[in-house]
Amino acid sequence: MNKTSTESSTVASALRTLTTETEGLQTLKKAFHSGLAKQFESTVATISGIAGRVIVTGMGKSGHVAAKIAATLASTGTPAFFVHPSEANHGDLGMIARDDVILALSWSGEAVELRGTIDYSKRFNIPLIAITNNDKSTLGSHADIVLMLPKEKEACPHNLAPTTSAVMQLALGDAIAIALLENREFTASDFGVFHPGGKLGAQLSRVRDLMHTGDAMPLVKSGTQMTDAILQISGKGFGCVGVTGDAGDLIGIITDGDLARHLSGTLLEESVDDIMTRDPQTVAPDALAVSALEILNKRAIGALIVTEERKPIGILSFHDLLRVGVA
Repeated sequence: MNKTSTESSTVASALRTLTTETEGLQTLKKAFHSGLAKQFESTVATISGIAGRVIVTGMGKSGHVAAKIAATLASTGTPAFFVHPSEANHGDLGMIARDDVILALSWSGEAVELRGTIDYSKRFNIPLIAITNNDKSTLGSHADIVLMLPKEKEACPHNLAPTTSAVMQLALGDAIAIALLENREFTASDFGVFHPGGKLGAQLSRVRDLMHTGDAMPLVKSGTQMTDAILQISGKGFGCVGVTGDAGDLIGIITDGDLARHLSGTLLEESVDDIMTRDPQTVAPDALAVSALEILNKRAIGALIVTEERKPIGILSFHDLLRVGVA
């Protein structure tokens, strides 16, 4: 088989997998119009009403999906963690409290390892929510709420390896997490509390955490000659200088671009008031860093003066965002 035909068959395989899994998600979506919606609403209401945490559990591929769902719930404001069903049978059941809720995943509903957790939920009256394809199974028949997944063909050509079924489990878990997030009006700021690290953490940092203040700020007063303004632009290294009025309010800005547009033999004799752009774009100190980046990109500018009640208190540049990993 030549290279071209090998690549073609490989790509065809990938497309078949994606098509099959997409069809599974479409079927899952349709299931919300035939009974799943009511159970989904009960699930969200039950989780919203508990004082404890969501204990997510599952065995095999369902277990891997369950661990991801637990992580998504936790990162979006719903306290949750994964408990391995085998470890639960050997002592970790003690991690589950009476004010918790259990979310158990099993495609067949007959994972032997889950039986200890099922019995524990009944013994201590802990709500049990099942994500399964079989509501008549051991898990399904003992659960307080059953989220029935539709039966769809696996992407595996032998219809054996959990692929489409795993995607549907994961999608339903994401739907639960986002519904809970929206119900409690979980904000980007709240999200940042749980994501202080990496690029995401940098994007969710505040402008005040990154801005330059004090003598580092390039500022001149209204009426200043351009010679002094140019010294501020070149000396402070932000490619701009802010202009303040008598009350200390920011009334204008002069950038490298403004200098180029007004380049003439009389530029140095001009006043900043003749050159500046009035009412410049600014950013608030409590704005998210990612919001500042959006403004910089949209306006095609290199820096933003940070103001509070119209008074300049700092300056933030694109390079500051690049340095911490926001850009």
